[in-house]
Amino acid sequence: MKIDIGSYPHGSFYDELIDQTGKTRPVAKPMIDYLTNLDLHEINSRKAAIDAEILNMGITFTVYSEGENIDRAWPFDIVPRVMAASEWRHVERGLKQRLSALNLFIDDLYNDQRVVRDGVFPAEILEGSKNFRRQCVGMKPPFGAWANICGTDLVRDADGILYVLEDNLRVPSGVSYMLANRQLMKRMFPEIFTASSIQAVDNYTTNLYETLAAMSPRQVSRPVIALLTPGIYNSAYYEHGYLAQQMGAVLVEGRDLVVEKDDCVYMKTVNGLRQVDVIYRRIDDDYLDPEVFRADSTLGVPGLIRSWRAGKVGIANAPGAGVADDKVVYTFVPKLIHYYLDQDPIIPNVPSYLCMNEEDRKYVLANLDKLVVKPANESGGYGILIGPRATQAERDACAEQIKADPRNFMAQPTLNLSTAPTLVSGGLAPRHLDLRPFILQSNKMHVTTGGLTRVALREGSLVVNSSQGGSSKDTWIVEDPA
Repeated sequence: MKIDIGSYPHGSFYDELIDQTGKTRPVAKPMIDYLTNLDLHEINSRKAAIDAEILNMGITFTVYSEGENIDRAWPFDIVPRVMAASEWRHVERGLKQRLSALNLFIDDLYNDQRVVRDGVFPAEILEGSKNFRRQCVGMKPPFGAWANICGTDLVRDADGILYVLEDNLRVPSGVSYMLANRQLMKRMFPEIFTASSIQAVDNYTTNLYETLAAMSPRQVSRPVIALLTPGIYNSAYYEHGYLAQQMGAVLVEGRDLVVEKDDCVYMKTVNGLRQVDVIYRRIDDDYLDPEVFRADSTLGVPGLIRSWRAGKVGIANAPGAGVADDKVVYTFVPKLIHYYLDQDPIIPNVPSYLCMNEEDRKYVLANLDKLVVKPANESGGYGILIGPRATQAERDACAEQIKADPRNFMAQPTLNLSTAPTLVSGGLAPRHLDLRPFILQSNKMHVTTGGLTRVALREGSLVVNSSQGGSSKDTWIVEDPA
């Protein structure tokens, strides 16, 4: 028995691989032809082999549920998402433009605040920001880059246009799963990689190392880079270990580091102290340094901010970068691109409503059954109300929260997220998805070729986060068909 593309549902949403007439999109034809020539039993066998390999490689993520930490094997779908290289070049330019403007914005907020004085960005939003760190005022990170690693979430609506859904500028995760997905696909489907022009993603860790090394205060041939992890119980601990190993960096916890009287950061080793030049932190600001932020933190390093302010260590992403990782700030990014770069945004935002504005708030409260409401600083899909799928009680509770703290909420239309064929029992079925590319910035800018495609496994679900039951796919950027 083979997969029958003719029976694949089409027409309700924009599908990445199958058009509205049921025909395979030209860019995806080689891959679809390959899959449909395989017996379904063979496909399921390869899927089982991939699942076994995921367990063997220890590719896991942690779900926090009912007071327990549950390690789960990384969920993976073997049908890749395919995009044309011509479209991706456009996306890449847009992502670079966006991060450039965001870093200029963050640098401005911690120094001149020209954007506030000129009335482009409201002072009340800055005053209500939970992630504006006054301890960072006056700082000038190398190359003006506060957010060195950014994960930008993209979605495609029914109109076929890609929109930016949000920017992740604090401690974005997921890139190791993107790399693992490619590794798994190459092992299980080597034939199609041999026959296709799929662009590589393997250079990410090299680019990440070069991005971090350029931030070293010491001019040494090989700076010492440490990846600071909260520890084994963190949901992304697999990623921390993987990236450290691939870069040749040292995986450390806060207790492994110390700041001495010279304000330098040192790593404790069996041979004594060893100076650290750059820290790739995977810990939120609040826990970085108990001398400056939360005094009860056992995850950070006392004196770390002092060392950073003294110019003795580089930190990526810089403390305070999260001021722009705010779903309310997100609504201003098109204006910020105009303001700092004098350019039109290449990738549009999703139309949004700010609940702090009276007219917007009235509209949101009157249309909760049609909108998606998001709190300003949550992540991982938590705290979001998807109005059309919520109960009346959930909408009423959300309305009360908005009235109590309008600054903390924004709303967007419920998008008809694009779908892609996903392997289910009996064949292929459409499931909604998004895409998270990763952008690096220090002395240069790099964008991953594609990114992490996250897919909602539950039929009809719009929530793609792994913590909310989502899966992932490999993302193929291929040359346009002749």
